[in-house]
Amino acid sequence: MNEGGDLYGKGHIWRFNGGLFADPVALPLNRQQLLILGLAAKSDWKDVEPAIFGTLLERALDPKERHRLGAHYTPRAYVERLVRPTIEEPLRGEWDSVRASVQKLIADVDPTKNKKAVAEARKLVYAFYDRLTQIRVLDPACGSGNFLFVALDLFKRIENDVIDLLDKLGDTRAMYAPSGRTVTPEQFLGIEIKPWAKEITELVLWIGYLQWQIRTRGWKSNPQEPILRDYHNIECRDAVLAYDSVEPLLDNEGNPVTRWDGETMKKHPVTGEDVPDETARTPVYRYLNPRRAEWPEADFIVGNPPFIGNWRMREALGDGYVQALRSTYREVPETAEYVLYWWHKAAESVRSGAASRFGLITTNSFGQAFARKVAERAMNADPPLSIVYAIPDYPWVDSAEGAAVRIAMTVGVAGARDGIVGRVSSEVDTEADHAEVSLTLVRGRVHSNLTVGANTSASAPLTANDGLCSPGMKLHGRGFILSEKEAQQLRAESDELNSVIHDYRNGKDIADRPRGVHVIDLFGWAVEDIRQQLPQLYQWIVERVKPARDTNNRAVYREKWWVFGEPRSELRSALLGLQRYIGTPETAKHRFFVFLESAVVPDNMVICFALDDACWLGTLSSRVHVVWMLATGGTLEDRPRYNKTVCFDPFPFPDPDEFTKQRIRNLGEQLDAHRKRQQELHPDLTITGMYNVLEKLRSGEALTEKEKTIHEQGLVSVLKQIHDDLDAAVFDAYGWPHNLTDEQILERLVALNAERAEEEKRGIIRWLRPEFQNPAGTAAPTAQQSNLPSPLPAGEGSGVRAPEKKPWPKDLPGQVAAVRDLITTAGPLTTVAAAKSFTGAKTKDVERVLESLAALGLAISVDSEPQRVWRST
Repeated sequence: MNEGGDLYGKGHIWRFNGGLFADPVALPLNRQQLLILGLAAKSDWKDVEPAIFGTLLERALDPKERHRLGAHYTPRAYVERLVRPTIEEPLRGEWDSVRASVQKLIADVDPTKNKKAVAEARKLVYAFYDRLTQIRVLDPACGSGNFLFVALDLFKRIENDVIDLLDKLGDTRAMYAPSGRTVTPEQFLGIEIKPWAKEITELVLWIGYLQWQIRTRGWKSNPQEPILRDYHNIECRDAVLAYDSVEPLLDNEGNPVTRWDGETMKKHPVTGEDVPDETARTPVYRYLNPRRAEWPEADFIVGNPPFIGNWRMREALGDGYVQALRSTYREVPETAEYVLYWWHKAAESVRSGAASRFGLITTNSFGQAFARKVAERAMNADPPLSIVYAIPDYPWVDSAEGAAVRIAMTVGVAGARDGIVGRVSSEVDTEADHAEVSLTLVRGRVHSNLTVGANTSASAPLTANDGLCSPGMKLHGRGFILSEKEAQQLRAESDELNSVIHDYRNGKDIADRPRGVHVIDLFGWAVEDIRQQLPQLYQWIVERVKPARDTNNRAVYREKWWVFGEPRSELRSALLGLQRYIGTPETAKHRFFVFLESAVVPDNMVICFALDDACWLGTLSSRVHVVWMLATGGTLEDRPRYNKTVCFDPFPFPDPDEFTKQRIRNLGEQLDAHRKRQQELHPDLTITGMYNVLEKLRSGEALTEKEKTIHEQGLVSVLKQIHDDLDAAVFDAYGWPHNLTDEQILERLVALNAERAEEEKRGIIRWLRPEFQNPAGTAAPTAQQSNLPSPLPAGEGSGVRAPEKKPWPKDLPGQVAAVRDLITTAGPLTTVAAAKSFTGAKTKDVERVLESLAALGLAISVDSEPQRVWRST
């Protein structure tokens, strides 16, 4: 690309034009450019690493354009990490079977005397060679072709092994499969929306192919002219949305609809702040006949689709495109990120049998609720999809900007199968474009939240928790925020302003120290009343809020410009009558919960709980809830994220006796008071700092001098004792042992969630705040809380598919197989629940089978009598 933004390809120049690509035009090369081109042509390219083109292309992109497109070019080490389980392992498995068969045929045979055995062995090898040359790999967002190049390199390595084995079998002239084919770039298919990236992908594949030809067969065996062929294997188009054409959207009077371009700013004449320049408009387009884009037939799908968050899609892709996309894929939630449309298409291709396996890179938010809905739809379908390999959280460095990014990798196949989850155990930065990463692998059924073990993602929301948890206010206007000085000035002009100016807290205010800022909250006010009764405030918001809201894409934000974008009316109703409520930062390194005064307005990045009872603050702060939250919530980069839908709504709170509840309540009050008191005494002390030291105390690590100071100021050993006592009290509230592992806690919570869901179907609801949630008192608990996980399999509405009853096999091998299959797919289950899953089965017979499986190491009992709970190993 030259300084003017032109990119050269196939004798043409692609003119970069404001985010779009014009038709190729014949522009002359100047003398310097011709000289550079000549020097490049004279260079020895036979040993060049083709993967470098991805990095070169990424750095050539305009940063704004790259950000808009969600473009990331994957380092080769990361490509190989995903290609291995997606393509290499199944392909190598096939090849290993062929080699084993050949070995069996010719073992202890003199090849010169037993020509029939050798011929049969060659036949097997040639059959595999033919298949190898017909397998196709698709990257539906191929960028500069790194994934396709690595796949080509893999195929050529296997091809080389095939030729070597044929040579050992006496066929020294074997160069091609019986069909006359060899592994070529034709097998590696790509879809890429950027024309210049398409050209680079084709170049990368041909360089890789020719390097292999020269390296393994020499110049004499070069393919026939022309050496470079256009197989039309890389298509330049949109990979998820097809349409006939695009035209400007017109209003009712026939005028083009436009919106602010999202970038151009100007100085506000009063405040001097940067505000949107409303005169900088961009057209809104309408996509005609939008439909699903078709993908070429392929055996394997692999790649790294663009990363564009749900909240950025309209800005990056345009309102018309997003509307067309969402209306075309109605089964994909509107909250889904752009990359998940690729994941959905790949999953459907594999489930339908069109492809055998896919592997995609996504953001590490894959484990969050919006992504799980996409995964669960595929995993609960018929036939189901199984994730057989996953890395939920993997480090990545943006090679152009050096920014830390976290990603997830998933590999899917059709059918119900176990898989592997890799957890990063260590990562070391290197001078290369990737970190050195070690993984700890866990085997088992991989759930939609990319975990193995207790299936927390199948837990159902509980009515008992309904209406109590919500994110805070989403302002959509910085002009609502006031400094301490600005708040004092406005309040001095009118006492009436005290009712609409409040303290304001975001997640950082809670984790560190409050900034001392305030916010203007005009919820419930009509704009005419503001102008008449609070004229000073009206002028303030007209100048500082309205200009930005006038350019917002959403009509309600433009029309109700003086009110927060998301004023959370449900949360306001839940907080009525409370003097305090519980808050926690949505994203934080450590998970802690604090009481906030009811007058404090929470930011959108604060998760709020309309609960003023310290018993519930203590329960939320306990190890039981934090383990659940870490397993169910997502992450932002490397920080755990609290998601109301999966962390709070399905969480089964304990229902203890009044003595235990008061014990938790006292400890919850102590916890909140201790932190606030120490912060009041030491203005520089932060909650994050205290919990950093607490984490070190628990691990036994030595403290630095700075950490010793925090330890003394925060009395962190006292904080630790409060938490230890609180954990013990909450375990007692559940009736559980204090020494449970994290996995055992999750298993019990999943089972208890299923039990509570069954109770609620019968009208038994254990309200957390009955005076608000159930003021009429129409339903009250009539059952005692179980101290052990429920033996009942979940039913309709619980989020878990209940196992279908099957006849009890007559023969012992059939009984063993049936029981093992049951606890593998539906466990953990009690002995009684397992017996009830079969017609004609006696509990004692099922128990003997379970004990036999346990003796062989195929099952494990996670509890003791009288109600043993079994799961597969």
